[in-house]
Amino acid sequence: MPQSLTVILDEWKCLEEEHQKLQETHRMYLQKLDEISKLQNSCSSSISSQRKRLMEVAHRVNKCSTGPSEEDVKALTEIREKIKTRPNALFEMESFLPKKNGLYLSLVLGNVNVTLFSKQSKFAYKDEYEKFKLYLTVILLLLSFVCYFFFSYRFLDAILNFLLVWYYCTLTIRESILITNGSRIKGWWVFHHYVSAFLSGVMLTWPDGNQYKVFRNQFLAYSLYQSFVQCLQCYYQSGCLYRLRALGERHNMDLTVEGFQSWMWKGLTFLLPFLFFGHFWQLFNSWSLFRMAQFPDCKEWQVSMCGLCFLILFMGNFFTTVAVVRQKLRSRNQKAKTL
Repeated sequence: MPQSLTVILDEWKCLEEEHQKLQETHRMYLQKLDEISKLQNSCSSSISSQRKRLMEVAHRVNKCSTGPSEEDVKALTEIREKIKTRPNALFEMESFLPKKNGLYLSLVLGNVNVTLFSKQSKFAYKDEYEKFKLYLTVILLLLSFVCYFFFSYRFLDAILNFLLVWYYCTLTIRESILITNGSRIKGWWVFHHYVSAFLSGVMLTWPDGNQYKVFRNQFLAYSLYQSFVQCLQCYYQSGCLYRLRALGERHNMDLTVEGFQSWMWKGLTFLLPFLFFGHFWQLFNSWSLFRMAQFPDCKEWQVSMCGLCFLILFMGNFFTTVAVVRQKLRSRNQKAKTL
C-alpha cells in the first residue's frame, strides 16, 4: 500500500472518530436546548403569576389596618419594603427570557428573537451601541463642519441629511433591542429619535430654492453644535456611568442619552448650560421656519413641517430636562430637612 494512501486512511479514521463525538455533542446540545426552552416557558409563566399575586397582596396590605402590637406593624412594614423591590427583581429575571417584540421591532424585524441570554453578550451589544453613537456623531460633526465652512453643494447637504436619517433610524432599532434586553431608557429620549429621523427625512426632501438657502446655514450651524454637545455627552456620560456601575449605583445596561437624567446630577451638571442652549436653539429654528412659512413666495410644505418638528423637540427636551432638575432639587431639599 502506498504511503500516501496510508496517511489518508489514518486521517479519515481520525476524522470519523471526531465526527462521532461531534454527533454526540450535537445531540446533547439539542437536548439541552429543549430543556432550556421548557425552563424559559416555566420561568415566564411563573413571573406573570408572581406579578399578578404581588398586585393582589399589595392591594390587601394597603387596605389592612395594623394591629396593636409592634410585631404586626413591623411585619407589614417589612412586606411593603419587599413589595417595592420585588418588581425590579422580576424585571431583571425577565431580561434573560425570550419575549415578543414590540410593534416597532415587529414591523422592522418580524418575530425574530432579539433577547441576548448572557450578561457578556448584553454588555458587548451595549458597548457596541455606545461606540456606534460616538463614531457616527464625530463623522456628523466633521461633515457639518465641511458643509458649513467649505462647500455649499446641495448634494453634500443631501448626504448629511441621509446620514442623519440612517443614524437615527439605526438608533431606534438598536435602542428597541437594548430595551428588550433590560436597558432602562426614559420614554422621551427614545421617542425624540423618531422625531429627529422624521425631521432629517423632511430636510432631505426639501428642494433647493430660496427658502432652503435662507435656512441652510442656520441648520448646519445647529447640526454642528448639536454634534459637538453629543460628543461631550458621550464622553462624560460614559465615564460617569462606568464609575457609578463600579459603585453599584447604576444598572449594567444603562445607556448614555442626548439629554439629562437623574443619575447625571453627580458630576455632570456642567452640561446643563450646553443642553439648554441647544434646546432654545431648537425653539429659534422653529420660530424662524414658521416665520418663513408666512412669506408669500414660500410654497414648500417642508418649511412648516420642519418648524413643527423643531417645536416638538424643544418642548420634549426642555420640559423633560426641567422635570429631572426639579425632581432632583426637591429630593435634595427633602434630604436636607430630614438631616
